[in-house]
Amino acid sequence: MSHHLDSPAARKDARLDITDLYVFRGERGTVFVMNVNHSIATEVTGHRVPAGFHPEAQYEFKIDTDGDAVENLTFRCTFGELDADGGQTLQLRRLTGADAADPDAPGTVLADGGTGRAVDGPDGMRLWVGRAGDPFWIEPDVLHAVGHALTDGTRADLAGWTPQRARNLFAGHTVHTIVLEVPDRQLLAAAPDGHLGVWARTNLATDAGGWRQINRAGHPMIHPLFTQFHEALGDQLNAGVPADDLADYAKLMADAVSAVVTAYGTVADPGAYGAAIAARLLPDVLRYTVGTPAAFSFNGFNGRSLTDNAPDVMFSLATNTACTIGLDKDSVTSKPTDRFPYVPPVSARIANSQ
Repeated sequence: MSHHLDSPAARKDARLDITDLYVFRGERGTVFVMNVNHSIATEVTGHRVPAGFHPEAQYEFKIDTDGDAVENLTFRCTFGELDADGGQTLQLRRLTGADAADPDAPGTVLADGGTGRAVDGPDGMRLWVGRAGDPFWIEPDVLHAVGHALTDGTRADLAGWTPQRARNLFAGHTVHTIVLEVPDRQLLAAAPDGHLGVWARTNLATDAGGWRQINRAGHPMIHPLFTQFHEALGDQLNAGVPADDLADYAKLMADAVSAVVTAYGTVADPGAYGAAIAARLLPDVLRYTVGTPAAFSFNGFNGRSLTDNAPDVMFSLATNTACTIGLDKDSVTSKPTDRFPYVPPVSARIANSQ
């Protein structure tokens, strides 16, 4: 999984669990996609998860425009209660400067609307929020084997497994998605060089007032690699901010990777390799250059498209060996599209099975 149900706090309410973040070139500009509330949550938690989005939460795209891993621009979505038809009202706000990091700052209202239909914002901005097919794929046997390798400092134990046995754990499942497309000129006004650092965050209102950060996501596969069998660390990562990541987690990640590549014997200096991977992954911010094709690949990270094979990339980098899960974009039940809102539609087969 990418970040699906990645910690105890996230599993308490899957509506607050960010499963994936995508950033890519769209028809009008840069597209930001945040997926939450995966349909597999009911199977994993043993209780039925409420539909839609939490009405007492904030769903935020955080954008760093100057390279310091601190947000300068935030797009925030909030929602009303579910109505009798399963729909919700929504509001989109923009926050800039110091307000971008402040959950209490009101920001500027850009759009009001409802789920399941396109909502227009200023100057060509548009938003679509609703239920979609999950575009992500994962093979559970490889997932667990690589997670154990990073936890135990060993090779991934895949004895008896072959790519021919691969199965997509998420085939036929759905997510609730927020799709925001922002015209280039609006982003370039904030980042003239076009370089963005992006992450997603969910906050929940507390009984005492204020907000509690529940989940955040930048690069895919961080949690499966480093916290799959260390759940307290998962909560800690989710509660933090990117600006603290290097100080808090670089040694932990470097040591874990170093131990694995030592077990594989693939580099002369495992410590240096581990440090290089930690430096590539931290701070946990997805970098993207406005106006360019997105690619999350072995050669580099530039956003993430809806069809990038993040598991193969991240598992291979972390182990410094060719590590395939035996699946690709064709393993998903419903395919993304080239037109807004881009995410896979909920097929009739999926709709009738859930």
